[in-house]
Amino acid sequence: MNESPANNKRRVFLVDDHPLVREWLTQLLNQEPDLIVCGDAENGADALTKIADLKPALAIVDISLQGESGLDLIKAIRQKNLPTLFLVLSMHEESIYAERALRAGAKGYVIKRETSEQITAAIRKILGGGIYLSGDLALGLAENLVKQADSEAHNIREILSTREMEIFMQLGQGKKTSQIAEILGISLKTVHSYCARIKEKLHLSNSTELLRDAVRWFEDARRANNPDGGAF
Repeated sequence: MNESPANNKRRVFLVDDHPLVREWLTQLLNQEPDLIVCGDAENGADALTKIADLKPALAIVDISLQGESGLDLIKAIRQKNLPTLFLVLSMHEESIYAERALRAGAKGYVIKRETSEQITAAIRKILGGGIYLSGDLALGLAENLVKQADSEAHNIREILSTREMEIFMQLGQGKKTSQIAEILGISLKTVHSYCARIKEKLHLSNSTELLRDAVRWFEDARRANNPDGGAF
């Protein structure tokens, strides 16, 4: 019996809570001669079960799933010692998220606005044993590691979880808690719970101090990443 051409392709699993993103990636990758999508999931629990069963060569994981972090999923799967490699797909352009993704065990980080060619190039580089970051992210990550190794900004990144850091950054950009809840797809009560944890971890007395420190951190981080005054 002849082997199906699909059996010679590297299998990719998709984890994203947006159906249109999963459909787009499926169409993109299934057109490639060496890649095929073997399954998908919209949440961490479903993804964990399916990846453990299918054991794909690579999983593309959205950093912000509905009510949870894709990085926590990566950590959970790696604890099972599965052979799957990870590429994080995100709307966040800040190098801090790329740094966290690599620390969680991902081998690459791409932004959703990047081209189809960049995404397939990232997949092939990771499958070939490499690490993929876009040029700007790689530069920003290197600068952060050098400039902020002993800074307060670095300490905050170490103290806060990925979800807490997302909320802290949103506060620093002037977002209200109701806006943050909508952006991250979580309840307002959950946002308030995270804010309480952040205050406790950073030894802040009230919400005013939290907002002050978040704005200050965001501005300092922006200046460190863009000394000429540009936006992130």
